[in-house]
Amino acid sequence: MSSTPLALFVGLPNPTISQDEFALFRDTNPLGLFVGRRNLRNPEQARILIDRFREAVGRADAPVFTDQEGGRVQHLDAGPWPLFRSFGQFAALARHDFELGRKALRLSSQAMGAMITELGLSSGCSPVLDLVFETTSAVIGARSFGPDPDFIAALGREVVDGLMETGNLPVMKHIPGHGRATLDSHKERPVVDASRETLIATDFKPFTALKDTPWAMVAHVVYSAYDAELPASVSPIMHDVIRTEMGYDGVLISDCIFMESLRGTLPERVKQVLDAGFDVALHSHGDIPESEAAAKAARPLTDAAQKRIAAGNARLGNLKVDYRAVHAEVEAMFAGAQVS
Repeated sequence: MSSTPLALFVGLPNPTISQDEFALFRDTNPLGLFVGRRNLRNPEQARILIDRFREAVGRADAPVFTDQEGGRVQHLDAGPWPLFRSFGQFAALARHDFELGRKALRLSSQAMGAMITELGLSSGCSPVLDLVFETTSAVIGARSFGPDPDFIAALGREVVDGLMETGNLPVMKHIPGHGRATLDSHKERPVVDASRETLIATDFKPFTALKDTPWAMVAHVVYSAYDAELPASVSPIMHDVIRTEMGYDGVLISDCIFMESLRGTLPERVKQVLDAGFDVALHSHGDIPESEAAAKAARPLTDAAQKRIAAGNARLGNLKVDYRAVHAEVEAMFAGAQVS
């Protein structure tokens, strides 16, 4: 096993790590683990699973991510955990009373971050900074704060800071912006034909405003004004746009390579992401043969990626909050404002 982790997140089909999976992770040393609803049953089980992965790779700080935005995208949605509101609902509260909406979102993000951190999870892969329009694919919907990039940036800041205060890594997504895509990149390859000037003034703007966010997840969307052929997540051109024109210097991880916007075998997709210059490929689920094939196609993290990861970790706070009490406080704010 290389002492340098592979530039790869792996996933699991079950709530436990089998002996064969443990051996695979021990021998290949992927950077991190991505867990979903299928893997998470209750706090004790989740902690055991997370600790077991970190034992396998021999790194107590190995990142373990999930999707925990609130609304319909929250994998900690079983009975033991409170349900969090969508960003669309916080946007509605902020349009009613902007300062109240910001305060509620900051508190909710602290509660979310504290809950995730307590489990041992490193990130809930939030916030979503995509714009939403009438033509936007339903895959975004209420996951977005709306169509106004400045409004999105202001509310996104509350999420980023609230998560970081409680020791949780924010991952802004889906850079450089999924909002103009009319197709779901899980199922098809979306092409956005907006001009560079339009993209810079709208879709790109929230990500540029929050370019100090430690991690960002790259969209599987084609931006034809820059690269007419390849989705951003596998495009060297779009990698350079994000790094230079948008000025983002945090960790760049692809969206899940199982999504059908990409082409080729899973190993080929891993190679495409890393060949384009991105830091990490996300292989968010899969069985042992798939994870083994992905690991063979991956390569060790670059020195630059390791420095970006360390820089993000160094900025995390250790604020402790009673997440259930804070969650209840946020619900009371919505009730008091009579915003559902």
